[in-house]
This record gives sequence, C-alpha cells and structure tokens, in this order.
Amino acid sequence: MGEEPGSGGAAGSTVFHITLENTGTTTCTLQGWPGVSFVGGGTGKQIGAAATLDRSAPHPTVTLKPGQVAVAPLKVGQAGNYSTADCSPVTPDGFRVYPPGSKTSLFLKDSGHQACRAADAPLLSVQAFVPEGQATS
Repeated sequence: MGEEPGSGGAAGSTVFHITLENTGTTTCTLQGWPGVSFVGGGTGKQIGAAATLDRSAPHPTVTLKPGQVAVAPLKVGQAGNYSTADCSPVTPDGFRVYPPGSKTSLFLKDSGHQACRAADAPLLSVQAFVPEGQATS
C-alpha cells in the first residue's frame, strides 16, 4: 500500500491516490471504497471523522494480476478551512486504511497534513478503487 499524488483537488484540498498492489502469486479482485481515517498519538487512535464515500465516480470490480496496482483517490481538505475552535487541529501520524470488505487495516505513514479532532469538521473524502491509470482525480 502506498500514496501517490493525484491530479489536484478543489480549492482548499489536495488529492492523493491510495495504492494497493497485488503482491501475491495469483490474480485477485476488489470492489468498492476503502475505509480511511486519520490516526495519531502514536497509538493508531482515530482522529476526527472517517472519510466520506464519494459515490459520484465509477466503482468497478478491479481484477489485479500479480504486480498490478489499484488506486483510490483520496481528497484531503485543509484544517485551516475551519476555525481553530471548530476543528481543534492536530498533526496525525498517518492514515488507517481498510481495503474493501476487509476487517484488517493497513497503516500509511504521513504526517504532512493537519487533522481536525472534531468529528463535525470532516476533511477526508475517498473514491472507490479503480485500475491504475483510470482514476478520475
């Protein structure tokens, strides 16, 4: 799993691609949206609201041969779009990511953002996984 730059984002936000690579020896499939949230405090505890699911883009079944990659565009808003009182900003350790249909999470280290502790100050929105090169953002 990794992170790569996306094609930009709306004013006040940035788009990154969450990447999942088939590191196995057989073909696999996945379909849908990952669960994504900021985590921090050195404990993996969720910070603020989990990502909302952007259902405006396609959500095909993705078939990955060994070595192939799927991407899910993740839009990250800026904590500075909220007042300090409404957001209660904090630097996260990174993201917790649940692949579609999985109860096991993965950790993506990334402390280059500010998260809002307040659950009513959402910053994350994620699209469904698509084959690499087919992301709309």
